[in-house]
Amino acid sequence: MSKNYRILDLIRRNRSPLENHLIDSLVDGRVSRRGFIRHGSLLGLSLPLLGGITTAAGFGSVPSLARAQGAAGAIIRVAVTVPTAAIDPMTVNDTGGFVILQQVGQYLCLDGPDLVLKPMLAESWKPNDTGTVWTFKLRKGVKFHSGGEMKADDVVASIDRLADPANSSNALSVFTGILSKGASKKVDDYTVEFHLDAPNGNFPYMLSSDNYNAVIIPASYKGDYEKSFDGTGPFKIEKYTPKVGASFVRNDDYWGEKALPDRTEFTFFTDEQSQILALQGGEVDIMNGVSPFGGVGLLNDPKFDIISLKSSAHQQFHMRCDSDPFKDPRVRRAIALCLDRDKLIAGLLKGRAVAGNDSPFAPVYPSTDASVPQRKQDIAQAKQLMEAAGAAKGFKVTLTTERYLEIPEYAQLVQNWVKEIGIELELNILDQGAYYGDGVFGKSNWLDSVMGITDYSHRGVPNVLLSAPLKSGGTWNAAHFKNKDYDMLVSSYITALDLEAQKAAADKIQNLLLEETPVIFGYFYDTLVPTAKGVTGVQPTPMSQLYLDQASKS
Repeated sequence: MSKNYRILDLIRRNRSPLENHLIDSLVDGRVSRRGFIRHGSLLGLSLPLLGGITTAAGFGSVPSLARAQGAAGAIIRVAVTVPTAAIDPMTVNDTGGFVILQQVGQYLCLDGPDLVLKPMLAESWKPNDTGTVWTFKLRKGVKFHSGGEMKADDVVASIDRLADPANSSNALSVFTGILSKGASKKVDDYTVEFHLDAPNGNFPYMLSSDNYNAVIIPASYKGDYEKSFDGTGPFKIEKYTPKVGASFVRNDDYWGEKALPDRTEFTFFTDEQSQILALQGGEVDIMNGVSPFGGVGLLNDPKFDIISLKSSAHQQFHMRCDSDPFKDPRVRRAIALCLDRDKLIAGLLKGRAVAGNDSPFAPVYPSTDASVPQRKQDIAQAKQLMEAAGAAKGFKVTLTTERYLEIPEYAQLVQNWVKEIGIELELNILDQGAYYGDGVFGKSNWLDSVMGITDYSHRGVPNVLLSAPLKSGGTWNAAHFKNKDYDMLVSSYITALDLEAQKAAADKIQNLLLEETPVIFGYFYDTLVPTAKGVTGVQPTPMSQLYLDQASKS
C-alpha cells in the first residue's frame, strides 16, 4: 500500500512531539507496525486513530476487535487454584486470588493478549513532555456494586493505598521508586494526575490489569474485602466460601455491554491434576490455566480447545554473585552454556515456549533487541570458562527450588547437563510455602539460597522484571547482583518515552546480562487455557486473568 502523506500531515497537526516522533518512526520503518500500535496505545492514542495512521502509512488498518456474539444465559464453570490467603486488593499475590478479585474489580486500562492497552475505567491518558506526569480522564457513569458513582476521589484513594509503604501492599514491587503516596492528584471529578518520582515511559501499564492489585474500589473502603467484593465489573458476587469456591451473577447496572452469562461458578483446587480431571469429567467448562508439562494430555485431545497466548512468563534460575562458587561470572556463563534450550522447549515445554536469552527481554516485548545473538549450548566453551576461572575440576553445590509446574523436572535436566563440566548438583525441592518463607532476605530460601529456580508471571512491560530481581537494591534480587552500570541502564530504559530509545537501552542491558549472567532465563512459556468444546467468548490474558463477560456455551 502507498503512503497518504496528506492524511498523515492532517493527523500530525493535533499531536504532541512525542506522538509525532512515533508516527515518523513508523513511516520511516524504524519501528514495526506491531510496535507502533502497542506503543501508541501506551501513549494514549485510541485504536481507531492508530488504525487511521497505519492505513495512511501504508501498513493497513488495525485488526477488528469484534467478536462473534454467543448465546446469553449460560452458567460458566471454572476450575482455579485455591487462593492462598484472604482476598484483598492490597495484598493478593497469587493466581487464584487475583482471578477472583478481577471478576468484580476493574482497572483504569486493560493489558490485552497483544500487549496493547485498551481503555477500561479510564477513557484516555497522556504524559507531559518529560514523562513525569500522566493525566487520566475517567469514564463517566460508572457505578460501584454498592451504588455510588466511581469518581476521581475513588481512584486517588485506591492507588494511594497501594503506594503507601505503611500498608505493605503487594503493589509496592511496582510503585516503589515510581509513584509515592500522595502523588495521585484529583484535578476534577473525572480527571486524575499521577506525579511520578522520576520519568517513566511505561507508566500506564502500572495502572492496568498488568498490576493485578490496582483495581479501583470506593474511597470509603475500610478493609475486609471478602465481606463486600465491591467493584465496578460486569459480575457481582453471589457467594464466596474460602477454600471451596465462588459464584457471581450478572451486574445489570454495569456501565458497559451487559455480560452474556447469567452466572459464573469457580471451584477451587489444590493441584493442577485435579483441575484436569474435573475438566475431563465434565465438572467444569474451563481451566484457568494449564502448564505444557502437566497438561500434555489435553493439548492434543479433540474434545477440548486450547487458547494459547504468547507471554513473558518464565522461571528465573539465579546464582548468588556474592558467594562462592558463583562470584566469578565465567562460572555463571559456563552453566548457562550447558543448557540445551531447543531440547528444553521441544521436550519439557512441548513446543509451547520460546527460548530465553538470559535477560527479562522476552520476544513478546517490542523493545527487545532481536539482533542480540541467542545463547546456545556449547559444552566446549563452558569447559574453557571453568578452566579460566580456576574451576576445571568442578564442584558440588545445592540448587534449591519449589515444587511448582515443571520446575522440578527443569531442575533435573539442569542437574544432568552441568555434570558435563564437573558440577555435582544436589536438588533441594520444597513446597512453595517453605521455598518463599517470609519473602524477605534472611528469612527466605528463595532469596537466601546460593542457587535457585523461581517462577515469575507475565508482565506487559519488563520494568518490574528489570528492577526487583536484578537492580542492586531490588526486593527480589535472589542473585544478590550489584552492578552500577546495570542500574544506570535500567534507569535509562525506564525513563525513555519513545520506543527507539527503549530499544537502544535494551540492547545494552541484554549484552551486559549475557556477560554477567546473574540469572538464566531459559525460556518464556505460553499461557494455555483449556476449554470444553462449545465454550466460546472466553478472554484470558497472559497474566492469567479470565474475562468471561462474553462467554457462552452451545
